Order: sequence, then C-alpha cells, then structure tokens
Amino acid sequence: MFTDLPQSLQAVNTRSLLVMRLDVKPYQVLGAGPAATRRIGVVPGGSFEGDRLSGIVLEGGNDWQTIRRDGATTLDVRLVLKTADNALIGMTYHGIRHGPMDIIARLDKGETVDPAQYYFRTSPTFETASEKYDWMNRITAVGLGYRTTAGVIYSIFEVL
Repeated sequence: MFTDLPQSLQAVNTRSLLVMRLDVKPYQVLGAGPAATRRIGVVPGGSFEGDRLSGIVLEGGNDWQTIRRDGATTLDVRLVLKTADNALIGMTYHGIRHGPMDIIARLDKGETVDPAQYYFRTSPTFETASEKYDWMNRITAVGLGYRTTAGVIYSIFEVL
C-alpha cells in the first residue's frame, strides 16, 4: 500500500525548534465532575532555548487538565513566550499523558520518573505579530514532555 507513495509521504521529518522548561505551582483541583476529574496547573514562568529563538515564558500561563476515566490526562495549555529580543509569541498546545498506573501515581506525587516509562506528547501552535518570527504562524510542531520535581521539560520539534 505504501510502496507507491512519494518518498516525501513515507515518513515525518522534523528539526529541533526549542527546549522549554516550565515552572509549575501545585494543581488547583476542581475535582471529579460528571465526565472526568479536572485540575489546573498554573505556570508562573520558565525559559526556552533553540537555534532560532530563546527567551522566557511569562507568568500567567495555565494548563487545564482532564483526567479521564481510562487514566489518561489530556492537556489544554496557553502560554506567552518572550524572546531574548522582546518579541511576544502566543503558544497553545493540546496533549496527552498516560502510562502504567504506578508510574502516573509517582508523577502525580511530584516524583521524577524516566520519560521512557510513560507517554507524554503535545501538538503546539504559535501566534505572533513579530515580523522576525512570523514563520512560526505557519508551522506545525510536536512536543515530547517530561515531568520533573521542578516542573515540566518539553523538546519541541518543527514538522518539516
């Protein structure tokens, strides 16, 4: 089925965009609703670095999480990035994190767990008025997440 596809459609190619570190505060737990448990992670700041941009994550970001009945957690995150040259970039991403129940329990306690032991992926999009970073308005990206005792680390890749 795939043998007659053009080479460009047979694999996804990426290049590193940035590594982002987010500080997080304790969750604001709304509790178990009719469909799922909801909690909000407040992001007081962070930093990011890549070949084409670097800077800080401004205070005020948040992560609305839904803990589903199957144990997976979905993410709905909004952040503002401020580059080293003072451009502002809105970053929104949806994602999912899941794994064995004992691993997720350790993550929920704030422990650092080897990221190879659970699945944590995101799909970021960006929005900016900056002419220099206008190219970010038109890319698709994927992120690999890692929860640590200090916060969250993401490796973000541009899909080519």
